Amino acid sequence: MTDVLVSDAPQAHRFEARDEAGELLGIAAYDVVGRTVVFTHTEVDPRAEGRGVASTLVRAALDSVREAHGDVVALCPYVKAWLARHPDYQDLVHRPA
Repeated sequence: MTDVLVSDAPQAHRFEARDEAGELLGIAAYDVVGRTVVFTHTEVDPRAEGRGVASTLVRAALDSVREAHGDVVALCPYVKAWLARHPDYQDLVHRPA
């Protein structure tokens, strides 16, 4: 697998995964409510499926939220399932006051 580069594209409300040539491989769409990032949809180009792109994308997106001292709500089924498989990211899950 080629390296996957993940960056935030806040103007488009999404994190983007690209290959070394800059080709878009996948996106994790989100909305921001205060300090909470609400992940609404994750999508990977069918040609890149099965190469770990979605997992790399979500991990990097969640690391970015952690770095910004935010929390997350996972409306996206993929992000929700990813969080369930990674207990070390449970501290990011939004807990209503």
